[in-house]
Amino acid sequence: MNDLDRYLPGIACADEDAFAAWLTGAEGPLRRSLRRFAAAVDAESVVQESLLRIWQVAPRCEPDGRPNSLLRLAIRIARNLAVDEIRWRGGALPAGSLDEAPDDRDPVDPVAPPDPLLRRRIRDCLESLAGPPRRALLLRIANAGGAPDRALAEQARMRLNTFLQNVSRARRQIARCLERKGVSVPG
Repeated sequence: MNDLDRYLPGIACADEDAFAAWLTGAEGPLRRSLRRFAAAVDAESVVQESLLRIWQVAPRCEPDGRPNSLLRLAIRIARNLAVDEIRWRGGALPAGSLDEAPDDRDPVDPVAPPDPLLRRRIRDCLESLAGPPRRALLLRIANAGGAPDRALAEQARMRLNTFLQNVSRARRQIARCLERKGVSVPG
């Protein structure tokens, strides 16, 4: 699995795009970690509360040298919230929920490998971009959430709003290109 901690510096700087990128990889494992609690708690509310807390504590999260420290923290927070909710309601904890629940020593479920044909089509569409939209999007991709958009805009010598508009234009152009290549792009 990819180490999602590469987004941690951006999240710590309150970069919503970095958090969204982290969430893309983290949401599935986080939800799966709550399976044993699904019958006893509102898992969706536990996930949402966990994500809110991660957003708040990310600036203080120190990587421990192992991959996915922020995701492991999110799983621990979600598990503790689920246990607290069950105890608050006076319910019984699911069998094995305390001693067998994922913790920070357990590996995170792997993510399916990317589709090579899709990657090739995305690369072709990226190569078809030109001008400021290409420069803005490639800068953001290369940075991988490591800096806020304001810093990227300065690096591209654009105003923040101009930078964001160019990223949006690039995304729309890539979406149209992918659709022409037979790839369905959700709106």
